Amino acid sequence: MNRIAVLTSGGDAPGMNAAIRAVVRAGCDKEMKMFGVREGFQGLIAGDVIRLRARDVGGIIQHGGTFLGSARSEDFRSPEGRAKALRNLREYKIEALVVIGGNGSQTGAFELGKMGFPVVGIASTIDNDLYGSDITLGVDTALNIALEAIDRLKVTASSHHRAILVEVMGRKCGYLALMSAIAGGAENVVIPEVESSAEGIANDILDAYRRGKNHALVVVAEGATLNATELSKYLEQHKDLLGFSIRTTILGHVQRGGVPSASDRILAARLGVAAIEAIAQGRQGVLIGIGKGEIIETPLEHVASRKKELDLGLFQMSRILAT
Repeated sequence: MNRIAVLTSGGDAPGMNAAIRAVVRAGCDKEMKMFGVREGFQGLIAGDVIRLRARDVGGIIQHGGTFLGSARSEDFRSPEGRAKALRNLREYKIEALVVIGGNGSQTGAFELGKMGFPVVGIASTIDNDLYGSDITLGVDTALNIALEAIDRLKVTASSHHRAILVEVMGRKCGYLALMSAIAGGAENVVIPEVESSAEGIANDILDAYRRGKNHALVVVAEGATLNATELSKYLEQHKDLLGFSIRTTILGHVQRGGVPSASDRILAARLGVAAIEAIAQGRQGVLIGIGKGEIIETPLEHVASRKKELDLGLFQMSRILAT
């Protein structure tokens, strides 16, 4: 295969640019002609394809986001949209496609593969909820951004004897919230995988006050049934019994836009080069991820149909460390 395209799809993640760079330069090293698709699958449907050479991806490794742009494409969900995307790939004589993205993106890659087109995925989502990789591109950076915010919030919370609720991203996966809680020394963490009650959280905050702490910290995953807004409202109604005043901070998309960490840049390089190597050796329909420190390949069929489970042993550990 000689003409290879790469696209980024879904939510942006720090390290996507580094992955694009790795894919393009690894392809150029094998004398492949490399192309980029702007705006993800939506750009593929629109035929927005550009030629990429080694120098075209210079100076992007340190930037967050994706210089190709990204989008969530409703059109690609339809057979008509996928058929149009496939026609455009053939019009540009593209022989294989590298898809950098998370669950929705890799499901789209799988659908394209079912139509007979060679596709290889690269595991990239700050949520770390993608089956087929222990850690995904962007997670390390997003986690460190959340931790930096938590550390700063704890300083001001201690100064004013406050309980701080911090909502972090992660959709329906509690990984970011749980890791942030452990690293940030939280009194409690609210995640989708474990049922929590407002009363239980209030008791933990009160217990922190009785133990003489100057502050209390609760990390809330955005996809939890008990969300930060509802929890904040309950705690405000009972603040006279808690010993602390209550403040809520929603980090939101600030976690996506950070400068990629060294870990994410190195992971991007490894995954990008491995994706081109898989294509060069005739392997397709797989996700390139990392498992136990080694590059692994997982069939996109499994990625699209299976759920990555959160290690709830880490949740129990967070409870022990909070005492």
